[in-house]
Amino acid sequence: MAAKGRIEVDQERCKGCGLCVTACPKQVIVLEEWVNQRGYHPAALHDPNGDCTGCALCAVACPDACITVYRLVPARKREKSGVGT
Repeated sequence: MAAKGRIEVDQERCKGCGLCVTACPKQVIVLEEWVNQRGYHPAALHDPNGDCTGCALCAVACPDACITVYRLVPARKREKSGVGT
């Protein structure tokens, strides 16, 4: 099972530069049609199929640190060690 993730964008701080859109390998980040209080079209996660992996490339690309990344990594299966059997 692949890692799954999601992001949250501080849409009032986002200046809509689009660097996160370009950086996203899954192409699940878009610029909104509406404008925030500063007059910019902020970025937002648009991921109806759950393709985001939480890779954090968008957060690294964001010059204003407006993106928080949440990543769910599946637990690894425990192998039997043979101890006590």
